[in-house]
Amino acid sequence: MVRYHDREWGVPSFDDRHLFEMLTLEGAQAGLSWRTILAKRERYVEVFAGFDPKRVARFTPARCERLLRDPGIVRNRAKVHATVGNAGVFLALAREEGSFARWLWHFVDYAPVQSRRRSASQVPAETDLSRRISRELSRRGFRFVGPIIMQAYLQAVGVVNDHELSCFRHAPLAKRRVPRRLSKP
Repeated sequence: MVRYHDREWGVPSFDDRHLFEMLTLEGAQAGLSWRTILAKRERYVEVFAGFDPKRVARFTPARCERLLRDPGIVRNRAKVHATVGNAGVFLALAREEGSFARWLWHFVDYAPVQSRRRSASQVPAETDLSRRISRELSRRGFRFVGPIIMQAYLQAVGVVNDHELSCFRHAPLAKRRVPRRLSKP
């Protein structure tokens, strides 16, 4: 957990494959601890084709059944099938918008939201932003993208910098900028 916090959590991500990975893992985490998901992450990478959404979208029902027997992942039928379905919707959205990253980052005008929290107790479980993104993803056909899951996702991929002000990661991440190539002309 410390390594994840210190190296990855809250770092702005602009890579569609990573964004798909984190969307999948945050959905898998619903009802479980993040520690459980991190312990299974390596196996998720293996069985979900390195989180290549093109490959995952082509998973057959037979392959999903095999996944449901793999103790290295969360063996929840709805979550496994949602991952495959989400991959197809993810690709459609990326084609429509130029990339999933471009679509995601437009919600914050291509700049990470900088929270000014002094303690973990000030971090909300959901926000207006997570509710808006959740509604839009759900409308498009994504599953396991409720507002609480989306809030955790936005924090994980750095759309929202929710490191506490006293955390050594807050200031360096506050200086990160979205690459110009993502914003629409």
